[in-house]
Amino acid sequence: MTKPKDLLENTPGKKVLLLANEAIARGVLEAGVRLVALYPGTPSSEIGNNLTFMAPHIPNFYFEFSTNEKVALEVSGAAAVAGVRSMMICKGPGLNVAADPFFSLAYIGVRAGMVIVVADDPSMWSSQNENDSRYYALMGNMPMVEPADPAEAKDMVHDAFELSEKLELPVLLRTTTRVNHTRAPVVLDIIKERPKTVEFEKDPFRLVPIPSVARKMHPKLLAKIEKAKEIAENSPLNFFEGNGDLGILTSGVAYNYVVEALDHLELETEIYKLGITHPVPEKSMVEFLKRHKRVVVVEELEPFLETHARRLAQLNEVSVEILGKEQGYFSRVGEYSPRIVIESLGKISNRNTRINWKDIDKQSEQIPEMPPRPPLLCAGCPHRASYFAIRTATRGKAIYPSDIGCYTLSISPPLETADILFDMGSSITTACGLAQVTGQDIVASVGDSTFFASALPGLVNAVYNKHPVSLVVLDNRTTAMTGHQPHPGTGITGMREEVPPLDIEEVSKGLGIKYVKTITTFESMAGLVKEVREMVKWTRENKSPAVLVSRDPCALLTAADRRKSGEYPPKYYVDTEVCNSCKRCLNRLSCPAMYQDTETEQAVIDETLCNFCGTCVSVCPQGAIKQEEK
Repeated sequence: MTKPKDLLENTPGKKVLLLANEAIARGVLEAGVRLVALYPGTPSSEIGNNLTFMAPHIPNFYFEFSTNEKVALEVSGAAAVAGVRSMMICKGPGLNVAADPFFSLAYIGVRAGMVIVVADDPSMWSSQNENDSRYYALMGNMPMVEPADPAEAKDMVHDAFELSEKLELPVLLRTTTRVNHTRAPVVLDIIKERPKTVEFEKDPFRLVPIPSVARKMHPKLLAKIEKAKEIAENSPLNFFEGNGDLGILTSGVAYNYVVEALDHLELETEIYKLGITHPVPEKSMVEFLKRHKRVVVVEELEPFLETHARRLAQLNEVSVEILGKEQGYFSRVGEYSPRIVIESLGKISNRNTRINWKDIDKQSEQIPEMPPRPPLLCAGCPHRASYFAIRTATRGKAIYPSDIGCYTLSISPPLETADILFDMGSSITTACGLAQVTGQDIVASVGDSTFFASALPGLVNAVYNKHPVSLVVLDNRTTAMTGHQPHPGTGITGMREEVPPLDIEEVSKGLGIKYVKTITTFESMAGLVKEVREMVKWTRENKSPAVLVSRDPCALLTAADRRKSGEYPPKYYVDTEVCNSCKRCLNRLSCPAMYQDTETEQAVIDETLCNFCGTCVSVCPQGAIKQEEK
């Protein structure tokens, strides 16, 4: 396992096994990047996780976990305009958050290289939609490069910065989940020095895009993207490989599947692999189309390259059959696999693979099906206790707007406290809309990191318009779902400096919330239920928003602290003499550390999973769950 300190080695030529995310972090050092800003989001999380531990050891380097992606793009964009290399990192939906400054920055341009790393997530392993960020490059007239593996990921960091500086434009570096989380050998290069400070050169009639300025900047932007087309024509990032009557146009991780498929099918083809996917090298692509009677386009998600190929074929009167998603050979949904590409190319070429899929499928059928295991809140998670209290206090009759993070895991029975979700920060704003048209009690929930990232404008809206909504802030003292990154409420910065944390209760009061309370989640379940009930009652009577902060650290952080100290509290157990097998603990709380004994039908606590939160003690009506004496 590569450690952040290993990425600090200034040993050019050394070959290291890296994740693509680690390779990108290393590329930041080698490219002499001065500033990096991001808001964490899987599948890009490991880039920031490594940079935050490396940052204090890199001279003249600044790294921050920004409050959200819009802020991150504005911080990094300003640095590039000032004249130093900068980078912004996000996941696909994060670029949606940053879309406003994204389009303006294209007009303004940059004075030093700027790279925007955007990690798309085909099949939505950790995202709420299957964004195809290539269309942002198209809409914003920004160049985009796409690596296929970790080695390319690091090298393309260098290439993207050089391209950015040639064009004075930000450059998108697009990855996907299977690239981000692939590990492969990467050759290290020298770590470059970076300037401490630069002098900002004022130029308001370039940097302030009022309408009269923007009208002049748009044609300049279009001229830049035309220049980028010429660069793409001769770039080694776009290359041809092999020979054959059939042509294959591909990019990113799909290229790897194509190479594997051709080996299995024993098929001779010419591959055109694009590393620069916007703007496409039109002249080279037309020549490629002319060389073949049939061209297959293999790309995940939308028919981006396929549409370009069809457009260029029509404009240049090239008689070629272009095969891809439009004919149903490939899907617009989900990520691809070697098998998908092998089967599709086999149909197109009328070739049979050496692989016997029937035998493989038969063998798979013989394997017993695994029991369904939906994503769950961890054993000892304070959110589970909070949601149990919310549902108990409202008897399941309220509407429960949710938000992005671990708390969406409350969607499943028995908690069932996630009724509506649009995006980050939408818990409070959707609550506002629902309150005005339903007349029902609304209890929204949001995490501490998301509170600072996106919920504040919604709270201001709730105060200003007097929306009768209750908000429970689930404060587990970290950004848990993406890897325990810090946020403004933790008191730790991206540079690992300790700073005074922002207090959620004080911030809420400062925004004008009249009813604000903080409670320790695990202190008393009865007390937590009482506080939720009182908050909902106050909201109903006063027709105004209210906030309850339910605070206790993430169970994983607590468990890690215990492992370090070696000190553990007394164990919890079920007293079989008292337990009457009512199953309330299993059916109402459903903690992963509890299960039913098949013989006695009584509840059992798995000592290896229990995190000692004690919530189950409060749930049991018989008092059968007890804690051992010290």
